[in-house]
Amino acid sequence: MSRTPLRLPGRPVAVLAVAAGLLGPLAAPPDDPSPRTAPVAAAAENTATVFYWTKTKNWSAYHLHYAPDGGAWTTVPGVAMEPACTDWVKKTVSLGAAAGLQATFNNGSGTWDNNGGRNYALGTGNITVKDGVVAHSDPCGNTTPTPAAKATVYYSTEALGWSTANIHYQPAGGAWTAVPGVGMQAACAGWWKREIDLGPAAFLKAAFNNGNGTWDNNGGSDYTIGTGVSTVRNRVVTANAADPCAATPPDTRAPTAPARLTATADGVSVLLTWDPSTDDRGVTKYQVTRTGGSGGTVVTDVGSTVYSDTGLAERTAYTYTVRAVDAAGNVSADSAAASATTGDRPATPATGKPLGTDPRKDPIYFVLTARFNDGDPSNNRGGSQHVKSGNAANDDPMFRGDFKGLIQKLDYVKGLGFSALWVTPVVLNRSDYDYHGYHGWDFYRVDPRLESAGASYQDLIDAAHAKGMKIYQDVVYNHSSRWGAKGLFVPTVYGVRDSQWSWYYDEKQPGFEYDGLTVDAKSGKSYYNGDLWSTAEPAGNTCVNWGKPTGGKSAEGYTVYNCQWPSPTSGMFPKELYHQCWIGNWEGEDARSCWLHEDLADFNTENPTVQNYLIGAYDKYIDMGVDGFRVDTAVHIPRTTWNRRFLPAIQERVTQRHGAEAAKNFFVFGEVAAFVNDKWNRGSVNHSAQFYTWKERKEYDADDARAALEMYDYEQQQGTGNQPTSTNALLAGNSYHTPDHSRFSGMNVIDMRMHMNFGDAQNAFSNGKDSDDSYNDATYNVVYVDSHDYGPDKSSERYAGGTDAWAENMSLMWTFRGIPTLYYGSEVEFQKGRKIDCGPTCPLATTGRAYFGEHLAGSVTASDFSQVSSASGQVATTLAQPLVKHVQRLNQIRRAIPALQTGQYSTEGVSGGMAFKRRYTSGSTDSFALVTVSGGATFTGIPNGTYTDAVTGDVRTVADGTLPIAAPGKGNLRVYVLNGPGRIGAPGPYLK
Repeated sequence: MSRTPLRLPGRPVAVLAVAAGLLGPLAAPPDDPSPRTAPVAAAAENTATVFYWTKTKNWSAYHLHYAPDGGAWTTVPGVAMEPACTDWVKKTVSLGAAAGLQATFNNGSGTWDNNGGRNYALGTGNITVKDGVVAHSDPCGNTTPTPAAKATVYYSTEALGWSTANIHYQPAGGAWTAVPGVGMQAACAGWWKREIDLGPAAFLKAAFNNGNGTWDNNGGSDYTIGTGVSTVRNRVVTANAADPCAATPPDTRAPTAPARLTATADGVSVLLTWDPSTDDRGVTKYQVTRTGGSGGTVVTDVGSTVYSDTGLAERTAYTYTVRAVDAAGNVSADSAAASATTGDRPATPATGKPLGTDPRKDPIYFVLTARFNDGDPSNNRGGSQHVKSGNAANDDPMFRGDFKGLIQKLDYVKGLGFSALWVTPVVLNRSDYDYHGYHGWDFYRVDPRLESAGASYQDLIDAAHAKGMKIYQDVVYNHSSRWGAKGLFVPTVYGVRDSQWSWYYDEKQPGFEYDGLTVDAKSGKSYYNGDLWSTAEPAGNTCVNWGKPTGGKSAEGYTVYNCQWPSPTSGMFPKELYHQCWIGNWEGEDARSCWLHEDLADFNTENPTVQNYLIGAYDKYIDMGVDGFRVDTAVHIPRTTWNRRFLPAIQERVTQRHGAEAAKNFFVFGEVAAFVNDKWNRGSVNHSAQFYTWKERKEYDADDARAALEMYDYEQQQGTGNQPTSTNALLAGNSYHTPDHSRFSGMNVIDMRMHMNFGDAQNAFSNGKDSDDSYNDATYNVVYVDSHDYGPDKSSERYAGGTDAWAENMSLMWTFRGIPTLYYGSEVEFQKGRKIDCGPTCPLATTGRAYFGEHLAGSVTASDFSQVSSASGQVATTLAQPLVKHVQRLNQIRRAIPALQTGQYSTEGVSGGMAFKRRYTSGSTDSFALVTVSGGATFTGIPNGTYTDAVTGDVRTVADGTLPIAAPGKGNLRVYVLNGPGRIGAPGPYLK
């Protein structure tokens, strides 16, 4: 390992010792008492030739820093060494009368080898230093001359669109070519080639450019390329590579036939799943063949291993087979056939269709549906923790709000100015405290505790769309409830149900199935089925040590037995479908393959059966017309699995059902939780939010589990300095440029770094800017101050920074890049400073997840976004609050200025704290805005013309490219728009 000497800058250990007087004065040579009778002939020059081993260092240059015994050290970094032979450099130095020398080695740029702080003690003659070992020999003396090394470099411009390519390079120890380097020759489609003579060098440093000022220098690190044939593609160097332009043998091998095809009918739809086929070069699609009914034979191409065939005839038998197809058109044999018989057509078929517009235009209002507004008390449920939690004393069941209540108050949300509604998971949940929706059990069914007659989930989607509002559904791919997932795997029994525990779960009732809403008839109190616990060990039990006491007691003093509650190591869950460990390192590889909590049984998402189950489930909601997915715990699934399976399946389904434009704007944003204030999550790229916005940079194993490990190892080795970068969110000077989304994964993310820093708006702004070059496109980041999980700086309380600070945060969120998002009630500082969540250990009414409906009592009608035409009762008082007025006008301003919605930004030529310029150009639209929040700013180098402030209506004419703006005050802002529309909205408590 290379070690840096312990020294002041630029001075090695030995120099410090002399300078400090620690070695004493240099000794003079002793007197020589022997007589001299004649002059002595001149002795041969006393030299040392120092050879240094380079293979384990791979430095770009080598220097010998030395001091002859008794003499002075050379000036840092010493003298340059020269190539000697393969893997060796050398330097011959004169020692005068000295019998040896002290030495260290360095790369000329601050990296040292000083023998672990001791320096090297070397003699005369030929000396070798190899990995800390000193010997006396000439490692190059008996070798035949090494022929000049050659490097053949292939460079791919496929993703860049360059019409030519140059390589600018430096052989190790040599000089760089003159800019722009040497031209490369066209090799084949998308590839350029150059053969380079390296002389004695073993490698070269290189950067590439198109000859017109556009460079690829590996993110500032340059590329290191060895001898032989190397390819450089999408910033990945492959050494000893095959010639990418060599003729590829024709593909004549067909894929294997798909296995384990299953067909399940649901009304007049049939869901098909099968295991993926294998192929020597990869499967590109599957052909599903249907026979039966009056339609004859129908063949449909699909890209994933799940397909929902809809709109079929009632009570009709259908038979299916599937074949795999590769890129060469080779077709596999048919799978085994699978059949299903449809039932009756649903009384109310799905009518939903997503709005399909750019998601950046839509500010988001986030609600916990069960805690927002209660439209139907008959579906309220308190659950087994109703009394213990303290909710009963407040007459506040955990499941209280519902879709009916949300439909009733859509005009409230629209009146605030929001055009997108993020709702918590809607699937049927199963746990003792599951109102939030993250303990999914039946992923194919909407939770009945949220629905009512005339107010189904479909009704909510349709009602929102009718008002021009989108629905973003919170979805969970990472885990199910601790009871498993219906239709995939559900453990039939847990542990001992003796007399102590008979109250907890009642005995099994034939024909009764859990739905979260219905109480079993026998006990009159249980929502669960009694097959969860047993009085005797059940047949086929897989749980380890079933029925044996753990040695612990419950809070009530009851004996606790093994297997009464699930765990990943209990043997209750099959390893093919569920992971088998508790999470240890939250930023390590096990974060994707272990349980987070006993209520969150972790899916083995790399298993095709699990993938098919989840893809099929969420296809249902895509078909209903939701406009996007907020992805819970996205970081706990490898990027490879998202990019290979789930994200393409989403795109394919939306395209199939609603068209390509809807698919382009179907908004997927992931929770990649990184609760730190640095750009990269503790240095772990695999667990940083921006990492998930990119496609893979190289091919991994076809097996998803192995691919996940390969990706983790590869990207950790690449480190934070060798990750993809983008200018998609950034202006080029004052100019908007077409963003390049060719490497976009399909997943956008919540801006965790801004979220963590929103204790102070200036902090959030500074941290946000610092990360933007590492997202594929930060203009799609979802930005919020606090949520149902955390406040800024990982606070466990709802934000309590004060009304002025809230206004300032909002002003920044609504004008800076990204999509502003507000957690329900923040517009009135609802439950500020209260603990966000404490589970069933305290009443919900005392937390950040309290019921909000009391603030919404009465009637409200919105005539447009941010426009309330009438309101009465308590909701009228709510709508009169200062932050409500503030967010209403912010939404008006943002909606009227395209640059604030979809524009790129820059701080170049801008002085001031939170100040920036934004621009969006498309067709006849050219929107250019200058923004400063709270403080003053000066904009220089801007286009001349007339600028109008959207807040005050002030008009300024710029003739010299400069516009100074006075500080508007905390929470206030100025938005000067070139050729702008004038003042937007009426003055309010902050925007004035």
